[in-house]
Amino acid sequence: MTAIGRMVRRGLGAIAAALAVLLAGAAAAADAPLVAAAADLRFALSEIAERFRRDTGAAVRLVFGSSGNFARQIRQGAPFAVFLSADEAYVFDLARDGFTEDEGTLYGIGRIVLTVPRGSPLALDGTLDDLARAIRDGRLRRFAIADPEHAPYGKRAEEALRSKGIWEAIRPFLVYGENVAQAAQFATSGNAQGGIVAYALALSPQLESLAGHALIPAAWHAPLRQRMVRLRGAGPVADRFYGYLQEEPARAIFRRYGFVLPGEPVTE
Repeated sequence: MTAIGRMVRRGLGAIAAALAVLLAGAAAAADAPLVAAAADLRFALSEIAERFRRDTGAAVRLVFGSSGNFARQIRQGAPFAVFLSADEAYVFDLARDGFTEDEGTLYGIGRIVLTVPRGSPLALDGTLDDLARAIRDGRLRRFAIADPEHAPYGKRAEEALRSKGIWEAIRPFLVYGENVAQAAQFATSGNAQGGIVAYALALSPQLESLAGHALIPAAWHAPLRQRMVRLRGAGPVADRFYGYLQEEPARAIFRRYGFVLPGEPVTE
């Protein structure tokens, strides 16, 4: 074989090896189990999944959205392996009807906050006193929450506004996000003057750079008991990730994003 032939052969071998690595990576990504997660987990769960990959070498694919929509999709045959819901009622309903391995486990209790972007005429006031005044004096134009029909954080926002006695008065000014992450986007991007969103989203560096937040009293709404569960036929990687979510590295991340962990007290 000539020198040129050997060079061509080595070059083709290197290309083949690179393609093999790329194809193996693509196959691994395709085999990674799908995890359906409530939208409030966008930042916390992304961190946990990356740490899981570093610690174990295994990967999962995350999909974020509203818990109600995911529950409907699971019933229609969506190929999710693990479901992290913002409302445990969806998990219990799926378990009762045979879609899950068991009734799952509580992974945290969420909180809601008033979020106000920089330059908004609204005051950062978790008691919502200024929000009530803004409705009366004409300062309020648009206010964002998640859709209460299928997003647990939207339902809790409605409950808090009802507890404050301003639900009917604020309804003409509401803009609804498909999920709480979209509501947070509306509330912090200039599409609204503020909103009620998940504490876990408000604590992210991305949102903290755009808006302030104030906790809304937990007594004003039903608790956001957030439960996760493995779906039927979840598989070994999904089982491993499900277990990892209950270990201290994951719990520490959940805690950092404002979740009250099982066994810990809810404080105002």
